[in-house]
Amino acid sequence: MLRAIIFDMDGVICDSEPLHMQAFQETLKGEGIMITDQEYYDKYLAHDDKGSFESALEAHKRTLPDLKGMNALLTAKARVFDGLMKERMIIYPGADTFVRKAAQKFSLALASGARRLEVEYVLKKAKIRDVFSAVVSADEVKNGKPQPEAFERALELLNQSRLEGTPVIQVSETLVIEDSPRCIRTANALGMKTVGMASSYKAEELKDANWVIHTLLGLELETVEKLFV
Repeated sequence: MLRAIIFDMDGVICDSEPLHMQAFQETLKGEGIMITDQEYYDKYLAHDDKGSFESALEAHKRTLPDLKGMNALLTAKARVFDGLMKERMIIYPGADTFVRKAAQKFSLALASGARRLEVEYVLKKAKIRDVFSAVVSADEVKNGKPQPEAFERALELLNQSRLEGTPVIQVSETLVIEDSPRCIRTANALGMKTVGMASSYKAEELKDANWVIHTLLGLELETVEKLFV
């Protein structure tokens, strides 16, 4: 049965993927690299910031920077994104209602490829920070999404926070809600059930998910629980 839900943030809780894309494009433009919108969605969206920069630099035949150079790129991107986020970031309709309903029945975690400050800003703006027992950002993992570490860490933290005497939550009792096809496949490979939210990609591109939705608005817990029957 369903016992835990792990949410992605960008593209599930908030409409911020276009802002990440613009910040990524502007930062790489300063390095003389032009990234089209399609290239971003095809190749980089599923990655955390570090993975996105590494993939883009390799694809454009650039030498990967040392730690100092990578941190400079990450800082530059974060600066642009933070400005855009405060001006234009939108919380998806129905996200707060569904998350709060789910928290009454299940253990909730958030596993995001965004950095910790960005995650905290969004959760506080959506007024749902208090309902997550575990929050994993790109800053807490060595291998960011779409690698499995963020999902594994989120489940580990949920089990650490469970009530004494409560059985360990298994991967087979866990649902992941994601907007990225690659992250959906990662969660599936771990043995978790998946719901794909068609916000960043078309529904047919999320075909590997157990179920595809377009919005959290009006989504009922009973419908989600049927995936585990």
